[in-house]
Amino acid sequence: MLTVHHLRISQSERIVWLCEELGLEYDLKLYTRRSDNNLAPDDYKALHPMGIAPVITDGDFVLGESGAICEYIDRKHGSARLSPGPEYPDFAGHLFWFHFSNATFMTNGMMALVAGRMGGDTPEFVAVRVAKAWALAEARLAEAEFFGGSQLTTADIMMGFNLTTSRMFGGADLASFPNIAAYLQRIGERPAYRRAMEKCEPGMTPKLD
Repeated sequence: MLTVHHLRISQSERIVWLCEELGLEYDLKLYTRRSDNNLAPDDYKALHPMGIAPVITDGDFVLGESGAICEYIDRKHGSARLSPGPEYPDFAGHLFWFHFSNATFMTNGMMALVAGRMGGDTPEFVAVRVAKAWALAEARLAEAEFFGGSQLTTADIMMGFNLTTSRMFGGADLASFPNIAAYLQRIGERPAYRRAMEKCEPGMTPKLD
């Protein structure tokens, strides 16, 4: 049985959404952050050597890292329905946004967050990169319905968390990004997304505005 280990309010929500989009049977285990430091509890950290979300188990196999998990699940259990190949007209765009999500968008956002939590100013080069990343996402959604192009792909699964729940830790005001705001409304109307959020974050209103 495929099991998704979801740490509440974390990027592991991506994996729940992916499983719902693919219509997979899976077991979902929820873990609550510690009250003293807001980090993962010890039983979650014990799942994988890195001790961070997301983590899945597939039988005896354990896998971490959002991108790797998305590719593994979609290719092994989903017939690669959300991972278009080279014949797809926007194959390169899909690849770019799939990797850009954590390699650049989230990385720079996390540097800005950590600087703020430590009481310092965000380094100028980080602030510039964060602004460029948001502007790039806004421009992409002016030309395409999804980050993956004309159809939802794992690129959207990856980028979605950055634009929604991640902003609970600090982030941009969507008033300056009408294309992103419209995109999130479309995502919020997807039955699979609604099911995923109801399952992984019961009682929480998805941060779509």
